Amino acid sequence: MLDTRTEIQALLGRLEFSSGRALSKFVACAAVAAAVALLPGHPGLSDAGRLTLFILIFAAGLWVTEAIAAFAVALLVIALEIALLGRPGGVYATTSSDWEIFVQPWSSPLLWLFFGGFVLAQAASKTSLDRWLALQVLGRFGRRPDRVLLGVMVVTFVFSMFISNTATATMMLAVTAPLVAMRSAADPYGRAIVLGIPFAANIGGMGTIIGSPPNAIAAGALIGAQTMDFPRWMVAGLPPAVVLLVLSWLYLRWRHPISEAVVDLSALAEPEHELPKLPRWKRWLVVAVFATTVGLWLTGPLHLIPSPVVSFLPIVAFAVAGVLDAEDIRRLQWDVLLMLAGGLSLGVAVAETGLARWFIETLPVAGLGMLPLALALAYLTSFVSNFMSNTAAANILVPIGAALAVGFEAQVVVPMALSASAAMCLPISTPPNAVAFASGRVSTGELLRGGLLIGALAPALTVAWSAILYR
Repeated sequence: MLDTRTEIQALLGRLEFSSGRALSKFVACAAVAAAVALLPGHPGLSDAGRLTLFILIFAAGLWVTEAIAAFAVALLVIALEIALLGRPGGVYATTSSDWEIFVQPWSSPLLWLFFGGFVLAQAASKTSLDRWLALQVLGRFGRRPDRVLLGVMVVTFVFSMFISNTATATMMLAVTAPLVAMRSAADPYGRAIVLGIPFAANIGGMGTIIGSPPNAIAAGALIGAQTMDFPRWMVAGLPPAVVLLVLSWLYLRWRHPISEAVVDLSALAEPEHELPKLPRWKRWLVVAVFATTVGLWLTGPLHLIPSPVVSFLPIVAFAVAGVLDAEDIRRLQWDVLLMLAGGLSLGVAVAETGLARWFIETLPVAGLGMLPLALALAYLTSFVSNFMSNTAAANILVPIGAALAVGFEAQVVVPMALSASAAMCLPISTPPNAVAFASGRVSTGELLRGGLLIGALAPALTVAWSAILYR
């Protein structure tokens, strides 16, 4: 009993220390935000804009320090907007319903588009459609080591366009685990496979509007300036992503040379007993709905059905048919949706309270042309995203970028979102990096070297492509 009591006291002591440290970070972030936003005069900035600046800096501090969970910061942003800006007769709201603009992003079509993507991913995972397709496609690349590596990266890249990059990286590491396990820890080919998966998963998220949350944040910031639906985003994001994928593959081939002529792929065969015990018709339904949904997303300009409306097809079909049950719905990435809603709400406040206009008039960017501004913000986004959630980085920086780039918003905001996905220097930079690092096969230095290469190329490449596309 004494040992148990001692263990409980020790546990409570650790919890108390952790809570105290989090509280200290929280208070420090609030103090810094108040000192920067509320104490100086800030000529030309309204009271509503000053409070919005406080919320922006406070949220940025909480996201950087991880004082509280990232999704909790997003909820706090909405709550502060309602409390500080939504009171009738206060600094912003004039009627009792003005506060509603801060919660309207929760019902944004972009969130329904992402929700549909999450539902597709959950159904594919539950029926093992993702794993089966991965194994089928890998077999088409032959047995040469460089082609097998390319196949692993291509499959990972394509899945990450439609499925969470974390889920994709986890699945592909599991699929290739037998191939990697046959090799020693020092074997360069095993390291190349493990490194290629997070690189391809991160880059693949650039390709579609549902591939990564920063893409949706950028699309939301462009509403009214440049409509961004599913095919339009693919035109903007897929070409530079493909170039980065090829460059990553060439880098891994050069960095981890392979001496053997062929690779034994027999270990990749999926045992029949690992398949889920589901009716065959449910698997075929998932295949049909997946193909139809993606097809409708890609052909939007032909049938004119908005991409968020198409998302209701898998949501309704899988729920009604019982492919996904209540437990499956609970497993969806609700924290990501909450972060998206908080980011979109923050963008609304920045635009509506005059803070965006103040940024334009105050920050020393008047002499910068479109290309220097786009490059500066893209590299800044990539740098910041290495140390914090790329969704949080986009939530903070994209509204500022949109405010500074009036008249050429797409040329600046799209590269910012794409550059956020290219931030992969550290194990903590992205969940796929963390998953690969946890395998014990790669070091921080190996992630850093490849991440620096991609991080250096991606902003310049995406800015150049956007300048050509939107000129």
